[in-house]
Amino acid sequence: MTDILYPVLSLGGLGLLFGLVLGFASKKFAVPVDPKVPLIRECLPGANCGGCGFAGCDAYAEAVASGAAAPNCCPIGGAPVAAKIGEVLGVTVDSSEPKVAYVKCQGTCEKAKDKYEYYGLKDCQEAMNVPGTGAKACEFGCLGYGSCVKACAFNAIDIVDGIAKVNKENCVACGACVKACPKSIIELVPEKQKVFVTCNSKAKGLDVKNVCSVGCIACSLCVKACPKEAITMVNNLSVIDYSKCVNCGLCEQKCPTKAILNFRQPVKPKVQVEEAK
Repeated sequence: MTDILYPVLSLGGLGLLFGLVLGFASKKFAVPVDPKVPLIRECLPGANCGGCGFAGCDAYAEAVASGAAAPNCCPIGGAPVAAKIGEVLGVTVDSSEPKVAYVKCQGTCEKAKDKYEYYGLKDCQEAMNVPGTGAKACEFGCLGYGSCVKACAFNAIDIVDGIAKVNKENCVACGACVKACPKSIIELVPEKQKVFVTCNSKAKGLDVKNVCSVGCIACSLCVKACPKEAITMVNNLSVIDYSKCVNCGLCEQKCPTKAILNFRQPVKPKVQVEEAK
C-alpha cells in the first residue's frame, strides 16, 4: 500500500507546488489588457485581410484601443464598423468614402504585344526576374500571371484575356492585390468614380503605340479638354485627380487611343409625346 501511496502524494505535492508557482507567475508577469480591445475586436468582421495595415483584426483592435490607428481603417467593414468602433471609443468617426480596386491596363492578348513566349511559373513576381521584366512588350503592363488573384481572399479578381479584371461586387478594397502587383498597376479608387485612365505606361508617343494599341501616348488632349482641371500629365501618363473629377467624360471623348474609359451609364433622352389637340 505504501508503495503506491508515497508516489501519489509526491506527484500531488509537486502538482500543487507547480500550480502555485504558475499562479504566482501569471499574476506577477501579467500584461494588462485594455478592456476596449475585446469590444473593438467584436466589431470587426474577422477576415484578417491586412487591408487596415496591420497583421490582422486582433492587431488592429489593439492599435485602435491604444490610439495608434484610426477607427475607420477597416476596408471590409466600412462605415458601419467604423460607427460601432466609434461607439466603443465614445467618439464620432468620419466614415471614409467606399473604394474598390482598379487595374490600370487594357493590354489584352489582342491589344498588346509580347517580346517572347514565357514558359516559367505562372506568377508575376517570378516573371519579373526574367530578362525584360516579363514577356510583355510594354514593360509597364499587366503580366497576367495572377499574383493578384492568389493574394485576393474574396475571389474578386480573375485573369481575362491576359490581364487582371476586378469584380466590383466581391471587392472589399482590402488592398492585398495592390501589394501583390509587382508593377503597381492596381490601385484603390473611389467606388463612385466612373472615368479612368486605363494605362500605366511611362513611355511616350510611338514607343507606346508600337507595343500597345490602347496605351496613353502623352498627347495631353485630355488635359486640355477637362473643364475642372482634374487631369495632369505625370511621367508621360494622364493622371486623374478623383477629388476634382465630375465624371463628365470629355477626356474620354478626346483620347485618340481610347486609353481613357468612361463607365458612366448614358443618359437616355426623354421622349416627347405630342399632346393630342
